Amino acid sequence: MKLIVALCLSLFALTSLAVVDGHKYPFDNEIDKGRFEVLAEELRCPKCQNQNLADSNAPVASDLRDKVYELMNEGQTDDQIVSYLVARYGDFVRYNPPVQKNTFFLWFGPGVMALIAFFIIIRLTRTNKKSQPLSEEESTKLAELKAARSEKQES
Repeated sequence: MKLIVALCLSLFALTSLAVVDGHKYPFDNEIDKGRFEVLAEELRCPKCQNQNLADSNAPVASDLRDKVYELMNEGQTDDQIVSYLVARYGDFVRYNPPVQKNTFFLWFGPGVMALIAFFIIIRLTRTNKKSQPLSEEESTKLAELKAARSEKQES
């Protein structure tokens, strides 16, 4: 019983540490710990294609986590930290880059492509519905086929 109590107390003592990918970053309060975790999840590793700083094992991600921790201890805000990383690595470090000239297609390209596909589908379905009347020869052949079919069904 004492062992269980000791384990529970040790878990409560660790609440002031933020753990990201095995690295411990001590914080004075829960607010800074939460800020660090949010920043580590919102910022992308410059080396990895689709991993955030919290998930990446790359050395550059570890360095960036250390830098974010250092900047937070210096008292910088989240916006200042993100601005520092964007100035150094570009908008790629953000999972949600701002709408700018160079990211316009990134934000609106999928919607434009979906609209184009929608109009193409409508156009194709409407043109297929328009049918031309049968010629005299086609009408007689159709009548013969219908008669042959009805004869097969009767027998």
